[in-house]
Amino acid sequence: MEPSSNRNYALGFALLGALFFLPFLGGVHLFDWDEVNFAEISREMLITREYTRVYVNFEPFFQKPPFFLWLQAAAMAVFGVGEFAARFPNAVCGMITLPLLFRIGQKLKGTRFGLIWAGAYFGSVLPFLYFKSGIIDPWFNLFIFLGVYYFILAYWKRSRFEGVLLSKNAWWYLFLAGFWIGMGMLTKGPVAYLIAVLTMGVYWVYQRFRFYVNVPQFLFFTLSAMLVSLIWFGLETLKNGPEFMIEFNVYQYRLFSTPDAGHRGFPGYHFIVLLLGCFPASIFALRAFFKLPGEVHVFQVDFRRWMKFLFWTVLILFTIVKSKIVHYSSMCYFPLTYLAALTIEGMINGEITFKPWLKGFLYSIGGLYILLTLALPFAGMQAEVLSPLFKDPFAQGNLQAEVNWTGWEVIPGLFLLGLLLLFSRFIKKNRQRAFALLFGGMGIFIMLTLIFFIKRIEGYSQRAAVEFFKERAAEDAHYLVTGYKSYVHLFYTRPQQGGEACFMDEDCREELLNGPVSKPVYIATKVHKAEAHRNNPNLELLEEKNGFVFFRRLPD
Repeated sequence: MEPSSNRNYALGFALLGALFFLPFLGGVHLFDWDEVNFAEISREMLITREYTRVYVNFEPFFQKPPFFLWLQAAAMAVFGVGEFAARFPNAVCGMITLPLLFRIGQKLKGTRFGLIWAGAYFGSVLPFLYFKSGIIDPWFNLFIFLGVYYFILAYWKRSRFEGVLLSKNAWWYLFLAGFWIGMGMLTKGPVAYLIAVLTMGVYWVYQRFRFYVNVPQFLFFTLSAMLVSLIWFGLETLKNGPEFMIEFNVYQYRLFSTPDAGHRGFPGYHFIVLLLGCFPASIFALRAFFKLPGEVHVFQVDFRRWMKFLFWTVLILFTIVKSKIVHYSSMCYFPLTYLAALTIEGMINGEITFKPWLKGFLYSIGGLYILLTLALPFAGMQAEVLSPLFKDPFAQGNLQAEVNWTGWEVIPGLFLLGLLLLFSRFIKKNRQRAFALLFGGMGIFIMLTLIFFIKRIEGYSQRAAVEFFKERAAEDAHYLVTGYKSYVHLFYTRPQQGGEACFMDEDCREELLNGPVSKPVYIATKVHKAEAHRNNPNLELLEEKNGFVFFRRLPD
């Protein structure tokens, strides 16, 4: 029977997730593009009751499979359409992920290691933030990680690795591996299978092309994944033909080969994102890429090898991909925090020293966070003074937003400064307590930063457009965004059928701007895109606010 302490630890992490990931989910508007995009799809699912095809503006949307959107739609059915419901599924994902990492870590290296791994994931910046978002990746990454994990267990069972308890046969583990990869495919597409198979391929090369699982076993894994994904992909194809699969693959190729929608970046983009964004776990993970003491069993050495291969596979893959978006490398969070936990456990055991280069990275990047969170309130108070320093008219307009800064916003920065000072003191006396303090304190720091900053940042970036459309949502009108891409006018006006809002359709745009209309048209654009509309005799200028320009066209 499982010790009650382990059950209590797992429950404790679930409750910790609920305590930190559920509060304030609805405290700020959804952010364009991804959060608003997915929420709008889910809202339209409830209206159309069409759950086997994905729609935006009541037109087929070919960029995402539906699993995460089903979760959002279910949350909206319970809590109502809004920000809380849109972000609720990822909060639940966090409440599942933390105890799951504890249990896997406990199986691999014992209870203390499980606590370290789950704690490192909880107390790192981007992993924490993603559980408070409304984007797809937390569930997608969890499914891929589980698929790779169970594939590793199948390999260990087949190879009779000693020291690890594997009560099921290899075929069962292979089925679970395929099942979870299939769920990943239902969540974001075949890239889930690609990441898993590329990682397996790297391990195959490491094995000098020895078949560490035989061909029938690999085909069984693949078949399991495909059968799960066909729950929807097959039904969609049977019902609507191959259109989704064709358009979806065209979209994936465009992401891979071009910086889609302006998401450009330099080759080292994701290296920087992970180093800075996964602070502080990223610092300790660096040490684990070199030889480590304390791995007694062969399976422990092998699992670290798999995690390194998974990390580099994802990082290199999305370095090659031309579109650079922060969450593309988020699958790295699982192997990165595992590697960090190995280093931390070695430090607690006295087997690894806290080298000056590690201290330098920790305090330098921590210092950047402190500097940013201390400087931002003062910059916000001087936004009008800073505005002329920007050449972009839209950025200048953003800084004209009326955002109230009180000075109390320095609290997160001061908290982090105190946290790092306490860590530097305790690391010399009680390393276990020092690391518990560091990662637990980082969770508090991230939460404080969200409370003090996120709504103010949103005030500069998009609130003017959101409020413009929200104020007019009750009118019988058409809504249009022109000169930039947005989903705000869809989600925040709540159209109930197609034709009420215009989205990415040039014919619709031209008709609403210059063709005959039977009801008012409300239009938003950015200041540097507004000149043609100012000269359009059909349009009435309503206001200019925070870099946005708003027009109205009355019926003919």
